[in-house]
Amino acid sequence: MTDGIVSIGAAVIGLSAIGLIGGLLLQYASKAFKVNGNPLVDPIDALLPQTQCGQCGHPGCKPYAEAIAYGEAINLCPPGGQATVDRIANLLGVDSLALDADKNIIEQDLVALIIEDECIGCTKCIQACPVDAIVGATKLMHTVIMDDCTGCDLCVDPCPVDCIDMVPRPKVSNFWTPQHPNMISSDRFERIEMKHG
Repeated sequence: MTDGIVSIGAAVIGLSAIGLIGGLLLQYASKAFKVNGNPLVDPIDALLPQTQCGQCGHPGCKPYAEAIAYGEAINLCPPGGQATVDRIANLLGVDSLALDADKNIIEQDLVALIIEDECIGCTKCIQACPVDAIVGATKLMHTVIMDDCTGCDLCVDPCPVDCIDMVPRPKVSNFWTPQHPNMISSDRFERIEMKHG
């Protein structure tokens, strides 16, 4: 009977040792051969505009990049526009798709505009802006930096006094151009010739 107990004990100890060694080997292998997700995620994320606006149905650009890497549609980013869709298609080696967004969003380049006379300085719009395009301080007026605004409209809903409107981005005229460029350049060359001639 003692021989039976000894043999059972030896078997249990032997199986425990094999299990322990196997577990240690598996732990080492999981660290040594770890794959950090899909290698396409970072390159796709680098092509996205990083507005974190959620218009694609994901909470930010990185989760959308992960979804694209695993097969989701590449054309759901209105702030990135058609150019971003084309770049992602080129990266993945697939056919480009038309941007899947409301026609008004595609055709109009909208930005947020704070009606400054109505702003109470609550800072809720600043907290909602994913690209820090709104400046201001508590209980003081806020304003939008138009060049930084992506038009995601995430600042509109949190505003308690409804003083933010989405408007077409103001078109900035080119720098000053002369009215008579030929005359100006010829005058300049005549002056140079007179000076050196």
